[in-house]
Amino acid sequence: MRSSSPDTKYAALQADLRGLERVAIAYSGGVDSAFLLKAAAETLGTGNVLAVLGDSPSLPRREKAEAERLASAIGVELVVILTGEMEDPRYAANPRDRCYYCKQALMRDARKQAESRGIAALLDGQNADDRSDWRPGSRAARECGVRSPLQEAGLTKAEIRLLSARLGLPTADKPAMACLASRLPYGTPVTAEALARIEAAEQALQDAGFATVRVRNHGAVARIEISPADFPRLLDPGLRARAVAAVKAAGFTYVALDLDGYRTGSLNE
Repeated sequence: MRSSSPDTKYAALQADLRGLERVAIAYSGGVDSAFLLKAAAETLGTGNVLAVLGDSPSLPRREKAEAERLASAIGVELVVILTGEMEDPRYAANPRDRCYYCKQALMRDARKQAESRGIAALLDGQNADDRSDWRPGSRAARECGVRSPLQEAGLTKAEIRLLSARLGLPTADKPAMACLASRLPYGTPVTAEALARIEAAEQALQDAGFATVRVRNHGAVARIEISPADFPRLLDPGLRARAVAAVKAAGFTYVALDLDGYRTGSLNE
């Protein structure tokens, strides 16, 4: 970590970006990559920044649309690439290092997009907190020569949210988001049908007002994770009946509420 102040960390980030001159950013529309995209545009000018969004069945359509709108609002060029990780049997088998194969496909294609425009630097949005999490995709990024300037500057998620709010980004308070495949227990094959079922169930719960929600797919059982503070609301008889009906309509037979509540990486437990 270079400093303890978010402002001085941001200054260090800008200094790093200036040294790169032109950058391509692996962009998802989430808190971290959106902040990096905005910071790069502010520092280098929009014409020197390329956003590369990887698209596949593991990306919710709502997330894709929001990412596209934000990149347009920032004013940078956005390239959407079909990553094709579903066609890789190593990924589809859903091993513990599934993310490695997905990230490998994304960064390989993102690198091609960058090089076709004469851009040497490919960046991602990993932050300082990510060092303590199980992230096999980080290895693929390193192997592809991807830099993580937010992490290098020592910026934490909380600091990124703070700075995002100052920059006027709508993602400042956006809930954490991971790909839909992360809802499947390791060893359960990743299929387009399973991902669509999860997406439909989560979207129904989001539409009911649950901003942070995960629907973990255990075959016929949907295990719902929400904030414990939202338990009373979900358990209101009327809303509970509508939520159960919507999740079953998505393709599940049984609906369970995880009493531990939402937490990242619960399938790693």
